[in-house]
Amino acid sequence: MRLTIRHETRYQFETPVKYGLQQLRKTPKSSHQQTVLSWRTEVTGGQREVSFEDHHNNTVELISFEREAEELVIVSEGEVEVRDNHGIVGPHRGAAPLWLFQQATPRTESGPGVRSILRDTPDEEPLQHLHALAGVIRNAVAFEVGASDPDWSAEEAIAAGKGVCQDHTHIFLSCARALGYPARYVSGYLMLNHRTAQDAMHAWAEAHVDGLGWVGFDVANGISPDTRYVRVATGLDYAEAAPVIGTRIGGMGETLSVAIDVVQQ
Repeated sequence: MRLTIRHETRYQFETPVKYGLQQLRKTPKSSHQQTVLSWRTEVTGGQREVSFEDHHNNTVELISFEREAEELVIVSEGEVEVRDNHGIVGPHRGAAPLWLFQQATPRTESGPGVRSILRDTPDEEPLQHLHALAGVIRNAVAFEVGASDPDWSAEEAIAAGKGVCQDHTHIFLSCARALGYPARYVSGYLMLNHRTAQDAMHAWAEAHVDGLGWVGFDVANGISPDTRYVRVATGLDYAEAAPVIGTRIGGMGETLSVAIDVVQQ
């Protein structure tokens, strides 16, 4: 399947920005299940300073604000061809060692909530074990748009009993790591069946299974990624795969708007 993607992020400020830098992770990765046919980033109110690959093989673009800017608009767009591999990404590659993905982060520390989910998860062979885990999480934590805080940990989302795809992913990572599986966070684009416009990127998890390599699990939708999914960035949790992080001096009264379109060619 060939998908066309357009991702616009627009910042507006009541007072001018004196100085600011942003790190973007919006560029999809080419791999054996997806090929980036074209991709570009356009910036208004700032400029693209440099692009590099981090230790997770994510493409990172560094964007600076124009001095006294009152608006910054970043448009990333391109075309990606995706092949169905039933969620299997394949062998581990890159500078980060596999054992790194068994390390907990503040968002994925395990506690009583994780232990309760693990008690409810049947012990099966690895692939079925992880699918069963995803099902238990989905039943325990209802998907509800706007239900959680962006900084929630896995334990906080379990305690609330509701969350969004980011929360489901952090819970899966915490549980999978507690079971001994290397696991990582994935941010990317998802073509929805009922509309093309959306206001946020999607999130899902990948766990490493001996003999298969990395395998994807979208807990929020109860499936493994298919040809509607475009992988963009990976990390130990959301903080390492976030589409935009940055800092600035000035620029009070920020208004942020995001518009994403994912369309089948």
